[in-house]
Amino acid sequence: MNDTTLIVEGLSVAFGHQPVVRDLSFTLAPGRCVALVGESGSGKSVSARSLVGLAGARAQVQARRLQFAGRDLLGLSERQWRQVRGRDIGFVLQDALVSLDPLRQVGKEILEVLDTHAHGRRDTRSAQVLQLLTRVGVPEPALRARQRPDQLSGGLRQRALIAGALALDPALVIADEPTTALDATVQAQILELFRQIKARGAALLIISHDLAVVAQLADEVVVLRHGEVVEQGPTAQVLSSPAHPYTRALLAAVPAEQPRGSRLSPGATAIATRRPPGEVLLQAEGLSKRYRGPDGQVQEVVSEVGFTLRAGQTLGIVGESGSGKSTVARLALGLLTPDSGAVTFLGRTWNSASEPIDESQRRPWRSQIGIVYQDPLGSFDPRWSVAQILADALEVAGIPASERPARIARLLKQVRLPEQLAQRRPLQLSGGQRQRVAIARAIAGEPRVIVCDEPVSALDVSVQAQVLDLLADLQDSLGLAYLFISHDLGVIRHVSDEVLVMRHGQVVERAPAERLFAAPQHDYTRHLLGSVPRLPGSCALLQAPPLDPLDEVLSLLDEARLWKIAI
Repeated sequence: MNDTTLIVEGLSVAFGHQPVVRDLSFTLAPGRCVALVGESGSGKSVSARSLVGLAGARAQVQARRLQFAGRDLLGLSERQWRQVRGRDIGFVLQDALVSLDPLRQVGKEILEVLDTHAHGRRDTRSAQVLQLLTRVGVPEPALRARQRPDQLSGGLRQRALIAGALALDPALVIADEPTTALDATVQAQILELFRQIKARGAALLIISHDLAVVAQLADEVVVLRHGEVVEQGPTAQVLSSPAHPYTRALLAAVPAEQPRGSRLSPGATAIATRRPPGEVLLQAEGLSKRYRGPDGQVQEVVSEVGFTLRAGQTLGIVGESGSGKSTVARLALGLLTPDSGAVTFLGRTWNSASEPIDESQRRPWRSQIGIVYQDPLGSFDPRWSVAQILADALEVAGIPASERPARIARLLKQVRLPEQLAQRRPLQLSGGQRQRVAIARAIAGEPRVIVCDEPVSALDVSVQAQVLDLLADLQDSLGLAYLFISHDLGVIRHVSDEVLVMRHGQVVERAPAERLFAAPQHDYTRHLLGSVPRLPGSCALLQAPPLDPLDEVLSLLDEARLWKIAI
């Protein structure tokens, strides 16, 4: 077998007169993994795309040497790149839902890779697709191959995307944020898949802002900041004894490593003030919700869920995809009607199966409960400026038009955004800035409760730290209560006073956060905590034996089925 080493010497990428990557160098041998880490805008993804000829038509890519398997990659034509991509270099994009064709079955998406490169015999390629899906751990591959991306859970979509990248058994696999927004157990399964790829002798280049994921896979780490390498070396050395202040700041921002109430952002070491629990604001009793699936069978996606949320407190809800977390949030917000049970808000019936509530009855108090979504860009009107977005929220809250400009300025100050951003549109903002605007919109009506549905899952670690610190400060200054939904156990541990653990629509454990993480009582909770990747030198949230193998398979099947039902 020919040497399949990737050699990158002095890679620089610019768009016009704006350099975005400067003098990046590393060598990647077969069976090894290099990780590029850093904040959004550090040049990680542009570097990766440059290695497969996808940096963009306007990109100016230069290098002293850019070589894979003895072949010079500089100056390849698009036709030559099409021969290299997929066959020699597999590329796993960040967002599986966007990267896969929403109108095409995932099996046909993978089949296209085989057809394009005339791989194997035409009459056996469909069988190869099923073998690939099986290889990446997709249950019921024949069924999944016939489904569209929107009919699969996040974990199954990611596996399908990886199957396409591995279709031709490439010697180099590049994965751009392959575990972003995946729950702990699915993330663990994807990490194991990448370990197997390395063990088969392929080279692996991982782009990630998740340092714990990097610690599990990479042999070498390259830390990028503003397009420049600030630190580079063996993974254990860089993550255990970082030499550069920026690397140390990234590590300090990991929420799982910091106790409840501590600051995550660089230079902010003060402990947040903790208010004693206040009055009961939001209470749920016996919430259940059922959907009829495509097969006509009725499935219960939320079953007998209850909780109490007090002023100044954070209630965390954690669980895998399909566990019912987001459905509980929608029931709490009054966006879905329960099939049984009820929600009370500020002492009055807010949502009930036995006493149907019309939205007009909720409207006078609607501004008292806000929401921060996972993807603020998808929840904004892209044509509106920040000022228009916030003015709309203030109008809904009944604030007179004459008072809105001053209130907008105050909101921007509260979320630590410069007033000049008021005239920008969402697409002109960074991910962190958009999330701050989403928080400003959520607090515009001076709410008592905010539902946070995966509010930091798509943010890099330093921006995530800033947003979590901001939420803590707003809770302290305004007395807010948060219903905080996340798949990230480290985030849940850092922000929560109490935690509900959900599985298959049921609450399997509830306890104060510190007690739950220190001494979980349920096998499933222990399994979740044991699945979390950890940084070197840190204690695992919990080391526990995995679930029974049969239970593991059933969990995957339930995850996929419940996702289909929910949509």
